[in-house]
Parts: sequence; C-alpha cells; structure tokens
Amino acid sequence: MEIQNYINGKFVKPISNDWIDNYCPADGEIYGQIPNSSTADVENAYKAAETAFNDWSQTSIEERSRILIKISELLEANLDRFAEAESKDNGKPIGLAKTIDIPRAASNFRFFGNAITQFSSESHESVGQDAVNFTLRQPIGVVGCISPWNLPLYLFTWKIAPAIAAGNCVVAKPSEITPLTAFLLGEICTEAGLPNGVLNIVHGFGKTTGHAIIEHPNIKAISFTGGTSTGAQIAKIAAPMFKKLSLELGGKNPNIIFADCDYDDMLRTTVRSSFANQGQICLCGSRIFIEKSIYNKFKSDFVEKVKQLKIGHPSNPDTDIGALVSIPHLEKVKSYINFENDEGGTILCGGKQITINGYENGYYFEPTIFEVTNNECRLNQEEIFGPIVTIMPFDDEDNALQMANDIKYGLSATVWTNNLKRTMRMSSKLQAGIVWINTWMLRDLRTPFGGVKASGVGREGGFEALRFFTETKNVCIKY
Repeated sequence: MEIQNYINGKFVKPISNDWIDNYCPADGEIYGQIPNSSTADVENAYKAAETAFNDWSQTSIEERSRILIKISELLEANLDRFAEAESKDNGKPIGLAKTIDIPRAASNFRFFGNAITQFSSESHESVGQDAVNFTLRQPIGVVGCISPWNLPLYLFTWKIAPAIAAGNCVVAKPSEITPLTAFLLGEICTEAGLPNGVLNIVHGFGKTTGHAIIEHPNIKAISFTGGTSTGAQIAKIAAPMFKKLSLELGGKNPNIIFADCDYDDMLRTTVRSSFANQGQICLCGSRIFIEKSIYNKFKSDFVEKVKQLKIGHPSNPDTDIGALVSIPHLEKVKSYINFENDEGGTILCGGKQITINGYENGYYFEPTIFEVTNNECRLNQEEIFGPIVTIMPFDDEDNALQMANDIKYGLSATVWTNNLKRTMRMSSKLQAGIVWINTWMLRDLRTPFGGVKASGVGREGGFEALRFFTETKNVCIKY
C-alpha cells in the first residue's frame, strides 16, 4: 500500500520520490511505503496552508463547527475501516481500536466543533475612567502538529481539531511508524468539505520532516506529543524563534493503593492501567505502590490476574495484549529484563518475548511484573513505555508520597482510598498534572491535560487548547 502526503486537498507523492517501509507489528512484514518528506514537501504544505488561512480564519464559527462535526460523523460511519487500519498499523487489539481509539478521534472533532461556538472573549468596564477593555482571541496562522505512534489517530486529532476549529491552518506530521489512519483522515476531510489547504499532512522521519516543520520560520506554533528528550530538542529550536509551544512528554506514573480501597475494583482497574495498549500509553501506572498491610495479598492476586491476559494477534477479538509497535521498541523493552540480574529485582511473571503461531515474526512480549525494593532503580526512574510494571510496598502516606514524587516526571497519578481527608491531601501534594482517585483514564474533554516537570509544558484539552491556538489581543476604548 502506498501512503501519500495530503497537501492542498490532494494526495501527492514526495518530491524526492524517497520512501520509507511500513511494517505490520503483528507479523513483522512490510505492507506498504510512506513518503520520506523533505523540506521542500513541508514548504509546499506551508504554502497551501498560508494561502488557505485568509479565507479559513474569516469563515464563520458556525461553518467551521459544521465541518468539524461532519468529520466526526464520517469517522463514526467508517469505524470498522479505521479500527482495522489502526490495529494493523500499531499492533493494538482490534477491540481497543474499535472501542477507544477511533471513537475518541471522532469525539475530538465533535467536541471542538461544539466548543468553538462557546469560546468567548472577556470585557472589563473601567469604572471612573470612562473606558472599556475587551479581549480578542484570534487565530495564530499556520501551526505545526506532531503526534506519536501509541494512540495514532486519537492524539493526531486531539491537536488538529482545536487548531482548525480556532481558525488556523495546519501542517501536521503523524509518526512514521503508524501513518495509516492519518492518511485515511485526508479522505474524510475532503468528503466533509474541509477547504483545501486547511489541513496538510506530511509523512516522514522526525529528524527530517518533523525538523523541517519545527524550524520553519513562518510556522508560528508547535504542538508536540512524544518523548521528553525529543521535546527538549524541539524547545531548543523553537524557543529562540519565539514560537508558541505545547509539549506533552513522557510519564512514569505512580499508582498508590491504600488498604481502605475498594479492593476488587482497584485490582481490575490496575490490570488495565498497567497493560492497556501493551503498556504503551503515557498515562499507564507503571510504578505500583501498595500499603504494606495488603501487599502480599495484592501481589498474589495481581500476578494471577495478569497471567490470565491473552496475548495474541491484534485482529483476534479475544486478544488482551497485542504486538509492540516496532522492532526497535521491542528491543528497548527487552533490555530492561536484565534489571533482574543487574540491580536485584525479581520477576514475578512474564519477562519473555513470545511467538504466536502463524505470526512468528511479530513483536510480542509478555506482560511483566517486577518486585523491587529501591525506588531509585532504573525500572522505577526511566520511562519504559511497554508491558512492564513494578510493585513495591510502602509504610504510610508520607512514604508513599515521597516515592511517588521522587522522579523527574509528573504527568499523572492514581490513588486508591476511601479516606476523604487523605484524598484531598494526596491530590494537593502529588506532583502531577492529572490525579485520578479510585479510577484511571476517566476523561472529560473539557478538562486541562498535561504534566509538570519533565512531562511537558502547557495544557491541552477544552478551552486550554483553544487558548493555545489563538493569540490574545486586548483592545482599550476610552469613551
């Protein structure tokens, strides 16, 4: 299958005719090619966006809203096609793509199609000065959106939808590892009547295509989701150019379990928050801290539940754990298994690459639980982004809080307790942008999303995203 760039409403080949092989994680086979777009391709995408901006920025909010909601409806109508493509491209179970990824992508367009109609300005009457101030929120211009491979269409649309809702035009790059649903989105946008040039999708490596977007002098804002080290490099380039930056980066999230929790609910959710999408979600609770009085019971029950997870081909509706996204990522995950010998951890279950009959070249790895005794070990400090979690007991609330915060990341945290006072204390003191109490991944699209410390800069979601994709101008009138 030949994937092409989507520029000015048309599918086009890369100018250089340079291509990248696209692999299927489930069987390790090449099933298509994508463009290795150059600076020239990015420039063509920028010119299309620049040309479209004057008309799109002046298009009525009602019309922008109508088009975004139409895109949402078309995604829902094509659910099976997009879910199959996402599963094949990423390795995630088809059920996950069908119930989470594609519905959420559709919800992103619907939400921001509605949100833009409620996005209002402020005014302030200066009493005694015979003046009034009011605020304009105007689209920035051409913006760049760069998304990762773990939730391909889900996070791609999370950036694109608010950007175009606010009246901007976009040059977007999906991950070169999972390009298929972004490619298919171009068809949907054309069918929905999105004007040519409003959304332009260029494919290629981050070091070439992504770099060209980031360093382009007239792309005025960058929204990026990905690794912390890549985010740091983007900031080095973009900050001196005074671009607006939204960086949603890595996470190494604590899951803190107190003895007074609703145990069965906690156990079910902890299995999911540990290994959903093969652990390839920045919000997964990969450091599990358990109050000492229930530690041994939890350890036994958790291992038993995880051993019951079915590893299989992503297209099998019974599969719980699909394939990892790529060979390099599989090798990275495998490298952490040496921790058992290097730093004294104990593997309680998993820890091996496995083969699936008929798909022997696929990238499959067992869900793995490590028991550790030192919060400063590599397994507890480095983002693995795979099906590996650690468990460790704690003595009391202060001990749990200290270990949870003793890390460079600060994206999310989960706390399991029925003590209201403890809930309030922990929520206030945890160094994280998102805190879930007695739940995980329960999202309301109106709420701000993002992290602290090395987990990022800025917030996405709700009006926070619309604020990011607009420039604020104050107008003062004396009368």
